[in-house]
Amino acid sequence: MVRIACGHVIPALVRPLKSSVSRNHSLLLTEKSHFVGFFGFSRRFSSSSSKISMSLRAGIVGLPNVGKSTLFNAVVENGKAQAANFPFCTIEPNVGIVAVPDLRLQVLSDLSKSQRTVPASIEFVDIAGLVKGASQGEGLGNKFLSHIREVDSILQVVRCFEDNDIVHVNGKVDPKIDIDVINLELAFSDLDQIEKRMEKLKKGKARDSQSKLKEEAEKSALEKIQQALLDGKPARSVTLTEFEKDSVKQLCLLTMKPVIYVANVAETDLAKPENNTHVTEVKNLASELNSGLVTISAQVESELTELPCEERVEYLKSLGVSESGLGNLIRATYSLLGLRTYFTSGEKETKAWTILAGMTAPQAAGVIHSDFEKGFIRAETVAYDDFVAAGSLAAAREKGLLRSEGKEYIVREGDVMLFRFNV
Repeated sequence: MVRIACGHVIPALVRPLKSSVSRNHSLLLTEKSHFVGFFGFSRRFSSSSSKISMSLRAGIVGLPNVGKSTLFNAVVENGKAQAANFPFCTIEPNVGIVAVPDLRLQVLSDLSKSQRTVPASIEFVDIAGLVKGASQGEGLGNKFLSHIREVDSILQVVRCFEDNDIVHVNGKVDPKIDIDVINLELAFSDLDQIEKRMEKLKKGKARDSQSKLKEEAEKSALEKIQQALLDGKPARSVTLTEFEKDSVKQLCLLTMKPVIYVANVAETDLAKPENNTHVTEVKNLASELNSGLVTISAQVESELTELPCEERVEYLKSLGVSESGLGNLIRATYSLLGLRTYFTSGEKETKAWTILAGMTAPQAAGVIHSDFEKGFIRAETVAYDDFVAAGSLAAAREKGLLRSEGKEYIVREGDVMLFRFNV
């Protein structure tokens, strides 16, 4: 069986996705510091600037009635999405900011006697349900796809619970079919976009050698990605040079985005999800698609929001789990995107900052403000465990635990840092 879309023939329901002052200053996050962005970032480059965008958006997608909006409402305290037993109840994407749980942050804040504590945060976007044929205008069609194009990572909620009172859009619970439907729509959308872009490149003529090299790199990348999509594989599975990757970034291809499958189970399956055959199927598919997997109960998350904080732990224990699914979901996102956390801590403020693994000290400073990267002199750094053992930054300095690191230093997970810069 084949399906024709956007001028292409692709095997139907395959599992395609195998997978941005002239004196020295030191910074401990004073009130005068300029904060750029909330959580981490994606390395997105505009055509007019090479400036890094300092925001991360995780889009929650899935078929109608799989628990997307229930999950969104639960993890975002001020969520306003309507969870209802009918498709398309979320027309415009709802957005909410969620604090990243990190026990280390409060420990540092207490030691530094900080006036305030600021966690890292992640932006969740609740995107209305996709349906088969969305790439050709079914349901709310390409409007959904455009919302997905604006996020950095995809959290695909997959229904893994049976409930006769909640109608499944396809008539039965089948994770494989649900995943295939969405992956195909994303692939069809990418194929259509690639085809249009290749036609435009054929008509255009590069004015100089640099532009010609860029066009050639883009053509090469698009041809490779197009063939992969036709073979049932996502854009992110294609091996590209860094130049080729940069050349197609502006397209924001849907199948280039990293994916975490969120297996939504009933509360009775939360403690032992391996006993749920649907979860096992999703686990196998996620492994085949080189994607992450998190098991969560949207219903339990929703019930937790109704309980006082002190009662939540007891409720979770009664279900046989030690923490809510939000922590697992955020950790999986960090892992998938290769993110790390460092801290700044002082009397005025203790704050968590998120960076990409492998970033240097100046780049990490640039997450706070671009001036700190431009005028970077050095970073005074101490590991979290050493800071806690010493009891303060001053004590860590006295004990020789505080290191002076230069421009080549690669920031480590949990570093507590003080930047010295000149602007």
